[in-house]
Amino acid sequence: MTQIATVERILDSGHAEISVPRKSACGHDCEECAGCGVTGAAVHARAANPIGASPGQKVVVESSTKKMLRIVALVYLTPILLFLAGYLGALALTASVAIQYTAAALGFALGIAVAVTYDRRLRARGGLSFTIVRLF
Repeated sequence: MTQIATVERILDSGHAEISVPRKSACGHDCEECAGCGVTGAAVHARAANPIGASPGQKVVVESSTKKMLRIVALVYLTPILLFLAGYLGALALTASVAIQYTAAALGFALGIAVAVTYDRRLRARGGLSFTIVRLF
């Protein structure tokens, strides 16, 4: 996966801190929508700098698509799958709708907890690895 980033500062001879604009499904065409009120925030990350880019330069960075898809699947699919598992498991065991909904809500909450825990662990290990491939 490739993205456009800005080099913020040089960390050492082989690494730089980059600023990557956060992407979202809405496209941030706020003049047209004005629905969410969110501005395009940037994510700061450490990137390998084999080309020797300087602070302020726009660069093309690359990250592992496979790792990104695994993160997306975990964050978005795990809560939904645990929601369905909780609901269907309770449906098989009892006719009480209240218990079925409670089990579904607990499954969803567990899925969110798993996603948050994974996110914190990923950040502690340095997050996604980016490599600066060329100037923009």
